[in-house]
Amino acid sequence: MATRTLRHLTMALALGGALLAPGLAQAAGTLTVALASDAESWDPIDTFILDWGRVGSNIYDGLIQRTPDLKLQPGLALSWEMLDDNTRIRFKLRPNVTFHDGEPFNADAVKYSFDRLLGEEGGKGPQQANYTAIKSVEVIDDMTVDFHLGSPDPVLLTKLAGYGAMIVPPKYVEEHGEEYFNAHPCGTGPFKFVEYTPKVSLTLEANPDYWDGAPKVDKLVYRFIAEAATQVAELQSGGIDIATLVPISLLDTIKADSNLTVESITGPNAVALRFNTKDGITKDPKVRKALIEAVDREAIIEQILQGNGKPIASFQSSLSFGNDPDLKPIPYDPDAAQAALTEAGVAPGSKVELDFVGSDATFREVAQTVAAFLQGVGLDPQLKSYETNVLFKDVIPNGKTGDLFQMTWGGWTFDYDNTAYLLYHSGQYWNPYDKDQTLDDMLEKQRNTYDQDARQTILRQIADYVADQAIEMPLYNLNTIYAMNKRVHDLPPTPDIRFRFNGVTLD
Repeated sequence: MATRTLRHLTMALALGGALLAPGLAQAAGTLTVALASDAESWDPIDTFILDWGRVGSNIYDGLIQRTPDLKLQPGLALSWEMLDDNTRIRFKLRPNVTFHDGEPFNADAVKYSFDRLLGEEGGKGPQQANYTAIKSVEVIDDMTVDFHLGSPDPVLLTKLAGYGAMIVPPKYVEEHGEEYFNAHPCGTGPFKFVEYTPKVSLTLEANPDYWDGAPKVDKLVYRFIAEAATQVAELQSGGIDIATLVPISLLDTIKADSNLTVESITGPNAVALRFNTKDGITKDPKVRKALIEAVDREAIIEQILQGNGKPIASFQSSLSFGNDPDLKPIPYDPDAAQAALTEAGVAPGSKVELDFVGSDATFREVAQTVAAFLQGVGLDPQLKSYETNVLFKDVIPNGKTGDLFQMTWGGWTFDYDNTAYLLYHSGQYWNPYDKDQTLDDMLEKQRNTYDQDARQTILRQIADYVADQAIEMPLYNLNTIYAMNKRVHDLPPTPDIRFRFNGVTLD
């Protein structure tokens, strides 16, 4: 009640012309959201950071959009059709749309955006690699474009709802330059850029001329708060309306506040311990299966995650295209694990190194629990923590891990291809150890057909094959968790927290 009274007092002061106290939400018409990181550039082609999408989806539009329940729907394209044996896609564009600077949206803007993405400027960032199936974009008329494909990509339509495919204003970018555009974004989306203070905040205002209807809040403020506990404290004090970084350890605290609510829903993030399949005892698939049998993943979900996760048999969530609900996890069976280790000639007390990100408090507890289970079958687990960048930019890609190493994968396309190809195909950045021609052939085959039923069959075969080879120890599908003030209404649950706020209302 005290928090609500303070908020009402703050609003009254604001209406009376008084300055707001630092850290408090500005007014009834302002929605304030905390994000863990500042993407630093707000150009769609510059980053893979998830927090970019959580901002950019409100500034820009793509030709195709994805609803919170993961359905594809028209965005700046009213319709599309595959032509010429799936080598060409024709898009009919939405008329009477303008960019925030008043520039008209048309076929030339689409061509410019993709020429830029696939050209020299796009080559400087990570997004280009997702769209290389597009050979060229042809303007047919002012409201029609054709995408000519140089290679098959059955996930391309989903990718066109992604960050890199957002449409940008040609005149604005050319007149102001790349550096200015990075810090002063301009799109066709429901909110327009107002102000950006690096590492601190980004402020947007409602676009009253948005083609899908004007937003119902006046302002949208993003605050960059890297610490989860700080986000929760700001949520409790009224400094933010939505916290996107919520530690499991503080869930009960949030739930105890009558002004706040928690969303915990199935999301894309799968968590696993991958194996070094090249060196040490884990090069033997029988040993790898034994290590999986040795760990009670259900207990980890219930005790450490407090039920905010689900068991997985493959490295994907139940939302992923290609997930096989009939594929079951290897069951917890420490007696069978110990017998298998003995049969494989693994001596009691053998050292097993487990690498993880030291700053990840929840996974540190998971790693300690896994180590206890491995110790229970006679092994000598050694925990080794790394800084995030060291583990993911040096240790893993260069094949310098211990026997097991932490990996979390979200799969932003919600398609198993995005996980499986990058993690299992020979020569990929995230696959430092395995070269398996059978697996390579299956991965390539599913990428070369637009028959989604056939793709799903192949993807399920891939998951089954990977499980049989025990390439990783699937741990759990971690729920997407966020918390918000109850004054926020009409925000549908969103698995990847890529909210679009044009329909949101506030008390």
